[in-house]
Amino acid sequence: MDLAFEAAFLNVCLLCILTVPHEFAHAWMASKLGDDTPEQEGRLTLYPPAHLELFGSIILPALTSLLAGGFIGWGRPVNTNPSKLKYGLNGLAMVALAGPASNMVLALLFAGLSVLAGTSVAAASEVAQRAALLSVYLGLFNLLPVPPLDGSKLLIAMRFPPALYMELARFGFILLLLAMSLTNLGGYLSYYSQRITEFFFGVFY
Repeated sequence: MDLAFEAAFLNVCLLCILTVPHEFAHAWMASKLGDDTPEQEGRLTLYPPAHLELFGSIILPALTSLLAGGFIGWGRPVNTNPSKLKYGLNGLAMVALAGPASNMVLALLFAGLSVLAGTSVAAASEVAQRAALLSVYLGLFNLLPVPPLDGSKLLIAMRFPPALYMELARFGFILLLLAMSLTNLGGYLSYYSQRITEFFFGVFY
């Protein structure tokens, strides 16, 4: 059980580290596409408290790390106004994809750090390896088409019926919990995260 608590603590710490650039990427992309909403709401920053929330960034990931077969967590969603975005709903899709894309970039960077640390600083190498894997996992997890995740914004961009989207949003959290606890979704995410992470490590060998 001590090991489980240690792993959960590490997951939460890494989630917070990875969430900040993820949410900043959304805000940055929205700003580049002409929407000043994130800047007005104080999201165009790398200051951690601007992007983290108590439940989604700390409590939920800690509990799911300890009790569930997968790992669920997120930061504060970045608000955007599609009417201000260049390309409209297509711009919204670009904003949505910016977060998961940042996770892949971070995973590659952590893979490089892990290889660089090697056996000379084994503990740091292991943490960087874990960070790379978790970053890929979060990128894939956020692509799930369920509110409040980034993938749900892609539904909007694909002109998903607004009424159906609102119904989906009402039960999004419950759907995620059920999917992670009653299906092998967490296992699939872990499997493909491992394969992608191995690919990133292969870049440095």
